[in-house]
Amino acid sequence: MDIVTQFPHKVIDYPDMGITLSDNCRLSARVLMPEDAYKNPLPAILEYIPYRKRDGTIERDELMHKYFAGRGYVVLRVDMRGTGESEGLMFDEYTKEELSDCVEVIDWISKQSWCDGNVGMMGKSWGGFNCIQVAMLQPDPLKAIISGYSTVDRYADDIHYKGGCLLNENLSWSGTMLSYSSRPPDPSLVGTRWREMWLDRLNNIPFYGAKWMKHPNRDEYWKHGSLCEDYDSLNVPTLCFGGWADNYMNTVSNLIENAKSCTVKGIVGPWVHQYPHTADPSPQIGFLQEALRWWDKWLKGYETGVEDDPNYRIYLQDSIKPNRKTKHRPGKWIVEKNWPLSEIEMKRLYLSAYGTLSKNSDTLNCVIKSPANCGFGAGSYFPMSSSVPEQSGDQSVDDAYSVCFEQ
Repeated sequence: MDIVTQFPHKVIDYPDMGITLSDNCRLSARVLMPEDAYKNPLPAILEYIPYRKRDGTIERDELMHKYFAGRGYVVLRVDMRGTGESEGLMFDEYTKEELSDCVEVIDWISKQSWCDGNVGMMGKSWGGFNCIQVAMLQPDPLKAIISGYSTVDRYADDIHYKGGCLLNENLSWSGTMLSYSSRPPDPSLVGTRWREMWLDRLNNIPFYGAKWMKHPNRDEYWKHGSLCEDYDSLNVPTLCFGGWADNYMNTVSNLIENAKSCTVKGIVGPWVHQYPHTADPSPQIGFLQEALRWWDKWLKGYETGVEDDPNYRIYLQDSIKPNRKTKHRPGKWIVEKNWPLSEIEMKRLYLSAYGTLSKNSDTLNCVIKSPANCGFGAGSYFPMSSSVPEQSGDQSVDDAYSVCFEQ
C-alpha cells in the first residue's frame, strides 16, 4: 500500500480541541483541517469512539484522517465521555447519554466558523454502530454516514448472544473494554488533572459484562439502538461495508433489504475486522477513495456517480485449504443491483427423526448432546489480522462432532 503524503490542501493539526456539553462535561477532539478553513468553511467528518485518539487509534487515524483533511474536509476524532482525554465516566456501550452527547457534538461542529454546516459520520465496529444509532436520532446537520462492521440488531447479531446462547466474547470483550477505559488521560493535554481523572475512572467504571448477562432475553435494553426496530428512522445516505472473515457481514444485506428511507450502498470483501484498505485477507480496496466519492457527493454536492453504483458489491470467494492466517483469498468481485435477488426462492424445511430435512412439520422430540469442545476450529469472533492464527481453520473435527440433518 502506498501512503500519500502530498495533498491539495496543507493540513493543520489541533491535538486537543475542547467540546463542552450541556452538562459542562468537556470532550477532547483531535481536529485536522485545511489551513484556510476558518476563511473558507468546509464540511466536517466525525469519528466518535472510546479507543483513545492519542495512542489507541493514532496509526490508523494518521492514514485516514489526513487524507480527508488534505482534500478539503475538517476531520474530528472525538474521545467519548470517560475515555482518552475526555472528562466524565463511561458506564456502558451505546447508552442514551453516549448518543445524546454525539448529537450535541454534531450540533457544535455545525456551528463552528470552519464548518459550512454539513457533517458526515464514519466508523467501524463501535464507531460503525453509533454512526447508525446517531443517524436514527436524525440530527439536522448530519447528511451522510459510512458504517463498517456494525449491526442493526444488538441482541441477535453482536458479541453478546447468538440464538439465545451467551457468547464467550461477551466476557472477553468486557475485559478488553475495561483495559481501555481504565487507562489514564495524557498529562500533556489535561495537565495536573490527569491523576484525578484517572482515579475517578478506576473507582467508578463497571465491568460491562455483568450488565449484559442480566439481559439474556430480547428486552428493551437490547432494542435501544437496534435499527431493526425501526428501519425507517435511518434517513441519510449510508455506505456500509463488511468482511467474510468477520462476524458482522449480515448488516450489509440487512440494510440494503430493509432500509428504504434512504440511499444504501454495501460492500462485502474477504476481510477481517479492519478498514478495507488495510485489512487481510487481500485483495484490499481503495476504501479512502470510495469514501471520498461518498463525502464529495453528499457533503459537497459534487457529481461523483456514487448514487449510480451497484447497491451490493460482493467478493465471491474461491475455496481454499483451511488456514487460520490467510493472507490472500482468491475469488472475484460481483455486483447486484437489488437484494435479495428476485430469483431466490425461500423454503421452510423441518428436522426429522431420520436425520433429514423434511417439508412436513411433524413434531420431533430429541436431545442434542454436543461435546463441549465442538466449535474450537471456528476461530476468533472477529479476527483483527493475519499475523496471528485468528481466522477459521480446519473444522472437520467440529463437523464430526455436530448433529447433521440433510435434504
